[in-house]
Parts: sequence; C-alpha cells; structure tokens
Amino acid sequence: MRAELTDWMSKGNYFDFDGHRIFYVREGKGPTLLLIHGYPFNTYDWHRIWPDLTAHYDVIAPDMLGMGFSDKPIRHHYSVLEHADMHEALLRHLGAGETLLLAHDLGVSVAQELLARRLEGTEGPDIRAVVLLNGGLFYEVYRPRVVQKLLGTPLGHLVGPLLSGTGVTDVAVREMFGPDTKPDADDMRTLREVLLYGNGRFVNHLVGRFVAERAVHRDRWAEPLIRKVVPTRLINGPLDPNSGAHLVARYRELVADPDVVSLPGIGHWPQLEDPAGVFNAAHAFLRTAN
Repeated sequence: MRAELTDWMSKGNYFDFDGHRIFYVREGKGPTLLLIHGYPFNTYDWHRIWPDLTAHYDVIAPDMLGMGFSDKPIRHHYSVLEHADMHEALLRHLGAGETLLLAHDLGVSVAQELLARRLEGTEGPDIRAVVLLNGGLFYEVYRPRVVQKLLGTPLGHLVGPLLSGTGVTDVAVREMFGPDTKPDADDMRTLREVLLYGNGRFVNHLVGRFVAERAVHRDRWAEPLIRKVVPTRLINGPLDPNSGAHLVARYRELVADPDVVSLPGIGHWPQLEDPAGVFNAAHAFLRTAN
C-alpha cells in the first residue's frame, strides 16, 4: 500500500455496523463536524483540507460500506438509506451531540436523507448546519458520465470488474476536474488503490447504483433544501460536468435566498482542487451557524 494511504489508515479505527467493519477517522477539537465523502473513493478525499478542519473541529469521517477501507461485501444491496443509517449509528457510537455536516457527491444524498428524516421528526442526529459540495442535489439536472450510466445497466456486473482501476476509470475521473487542477499520475495511482482495496473491483458498480435512488427519492431529498430545515451553504465547482454551474442555476431556482459560493476554475472535487477555498468558505459559514 502507498505510504500516504498507510498513514491515513493509521489515523483510524473501526466500529461494527450490522456485522460489517466500518473504518473511520476522528481527530481535532471543537464543534463536531461529520464529513460524508463521495463516490467512488473514501475519506482520503478530505486529506488536503484535513489539517485546517481538525484545527477547528472535532472531525468524524467514516468510509461508507463498500468503499475505501470499510468492508465491501460482494452480495449486498447498497443504498443511500443504509449509508444514512451507518452515519447515524457511528454518531451514536461516538456519543456525538450537536453536529455539523460537510458532504460531497454521494455524500450530499446521504446528507439529504438525514435532513429528510429530521423533517419527518424521526429521532436522529442533532444536525445544526450543512455545507454541500458538488453532487446530485436535484436529479433532473444531474448529468452522470457515460461510464456511470453503463455501470447502472444489467451489464454492470460484467463491465464493473473489468473497468475498475483501469485507464477508462482514470479518464472518467480526470474529466471531472477543472482544466488546471487535474490529478497527476501519482495522485491517480493513490486513488486507484483506494478503489481496488479489498473487494473494490467487484462492488464498485453496485455502490454506484445510488444514482437510481436519486430519481426515486427526488422530492423527498429536495424538500429539506427548499424548506431550509437547517442553515445550508452550497460550495460549488462550476466546471464539474456532472453537477457544476447548471446545478447552481437549478438550486437558485428552487431555494429562496440561496447561500452559494462558486469556486472559479474548479470541477467536481473542490476539496482536492481548491482545499483553501473550500475550508475558508465552509469555516466562515459553520462558525456562525453553530
């Protein structure tokens, strides 16, 4: 394993969730901040912003089931609802009280589900404020890549193991970054190792089927944002082909007095492409919202 990933794993611990081991990292002091990572990688997505966050917050960051260093059962129905259950279970396990959220990509859907449960009055974490990065907040304007669409078809179980960690994956990932912020070859080797860790090759396409859930739960997950269940800021990389400037336009249509920060020249992974910009925008918001 690459040294940077060994160092990242050394920070973490595991807890049991429905018989599966879930990897998480907890570090720092201050208000509790839960980080919810995106697809298809893991908490290492936060490593460039981690020192700034842990200097101000008690940061909790788990790898979702089927991703990163958590268990990756091959015969399993992965779902956003289960991911939300896992994050709730981890917060209970750690005795967390008032909690702030920072979410990206798949993580924004998990955050929306947590907020939908709050709107319903379901007992859950005491979420005080949310920062959302690029992700499919509104299904009607989400633009999945060709590879994502292919993995969601009945051929996914054949194509997924063949494509995972190959040059095709590299191209699909790199095209989602800004033109001047693309990962270099060394970065891609690290990301591939995260992707393929454990049973990654055989489950990535299964985890990726969350896109279909966004269609099914579109209204449920949009309502908490439209009704502003908690203070929310959207930090967006506008050059993201999946959920960039066109997502912001839709967000402004649906959300009254939207709080939006756009990072010029940035694509789908703002926390990797412009960690200082993301931290500054998130911290300025969270320190007043808590």
